[in-house]
Amino acid sequence: MTMYEPVIGIEAHVQIRTKSKMFCSCPNTYGAPPNTDTCPVCMGMPGVLPVVNREAVRKAVVAGMMCGCEIAKFSKFDRKSYFYPDLVKDYQITQYDLPICKNGRIHIFGTGFSGEPLPDKWIGMTRMHLEEDPGKSTHFSNCTGLDFNRSGVPLIEIVSEPDMRSADEAYAYLSSLKEIMQYADVSDCDMEKGQMRFDVNISLRPRGTEKFGTKVEIKNLNSFRAAHRAILYEIKRQLIELENGQEIEQDTRGWNDELGETVVQRTKENANDYRYFPEPDLLPIVFTDAELDAFRTTLPELPADKRQRYVRDYGLTPYDAQVLTSDRSYAEFFEAAAKGSSASKIIANLFTSELLRKLGESGGSLADCKVKPADLAALAGLVNASTINSKTAKKVFEEMFETGKDPDSIVKEKGLVQVSDEGAILALVDQVIEANPAQVQQFREGKTAVLQYLVGQLMKLSRGKANPKLAIQMFQEKLK
Repeated sequence: MTMYEPVIGIEAHVQIRTKSKMFCSCPNTYGAPPNTDTCPVCMGMPGVLPVVNREAVRKAVVAGMMCGCEIAKFSKFDRKSYFYPDLVKDYQITQYDLPICKNGRIHIFGTGFSGEPLPDKWIGMTRMHLEEDPGKSTHFSNCTGLDFNRSGVPLIEIVSEPDMRSADEAYAYLSSLKEIMQYADVSDCDMEKGQMRFDVNISLRPRGTEKFGTKVEIKNLNSFRAAHRAILYEIKRQLIELENGQEIEQDTRGWNDELGETVVQRTKENANDYRYFPEPDLLPIVFTDAELDAFRTTLPELPADKRQRYVRDYGLTPYDAQVLTSDRSYAEFFEAAAKGSSASKIIANLFTSELLRKLGESGGSLADCKVKPADLAALAGLVNASTINSKTAKKVFEEMFETGKDPDSIVKEKGLVQVSDEGAILALVDQVIEANPAQVQQFREGKTAVLQYLVGQLMKLSRGKANPKLAIQMFQEKLK
């Protein structure tokens, strides 16, 4: 790769969370029996007329504003003709030459999926436009089933500039995009439900040149991990072909996750193949300055701004701030717990190390968690006040997670209050020193690391109740 540079662009498709579909009143839901959430409009029956979903338009504008886009005061819908079994009308209502949003950008930084540092850079966004989702094809052993429940679901297509130069940068871009869509309340971006999907365009060019190489598109990726793997594979495949003196053919490929390779699907279409023309059944979308200003007043804080605020105002590490802002529900839980608390760092640590671990083990969600923000704040307060130590806090949290009890009740019921009485701890220090003469001698000879062993013995004697900071201080004073 010293001779070649990857050039990567992404087309992301994000379903908008609304009560009804884009152009009809059918419910926009997931999981209904096949072909039950349909009507003559989304089934493309002759003579029907579409009606634009006002809420979908509003959310598309908000999404564009969150990404720094220019919002068009005048945009229109177009028909895009292609013939797939899951496209019931044989055309899709979309936007072509006058999209609702254009010229945005998304910031990436930090560490990539592979652990390598990312460049601090902005990824440009060419456009963001509204369209309708087609139906869904499910392939069986001897036939294909068509479910049109998804047909007509409102969708935003977000087209990036070809500004990414590695699989890690593409992963970071997609992660940031997902965060923004969730924070803006545009979409849940649940990829298992198909609410966020993406196509990746990849080419290689000699380093130091401006002209792009031949582009290959990988269609319908539905996880960030799959996108990362597919990009790495495709870069390697194209590199081998170029080094063998072959030319890259422009085509559309699919990703086989089991085999870990891309496979040819078809040659790439161009705009002429789609026969775009203005949608005759829908009026253009027109905004006034006052309407756009009203939308701007509803914008939430950007995830990147929230991360900076957490580091500045709560004193968190950049890593903890990144974890806490990676999902809107995480940030809301943390802020509810940290509000009015003087132990925000401890709250963040308990959330990232204990709560997320237990949620991962149980397969549960934060919405169903029995631990409430006020309870996590109370537990952090007990640690901060030295009522219990951090090791005991982990045990208390385990019971909080299982039972939903508040930490004060658990600490009282189990007698877990930390011992901070100097006389009681000093007696334990003397007992440990007497029982471990060899380790005491090692400490006095300069092997200070053995102090942790002595403190561990004291904690065993106190059944974890002794104040470890006070124990360390007393050992140091006694052994001098």
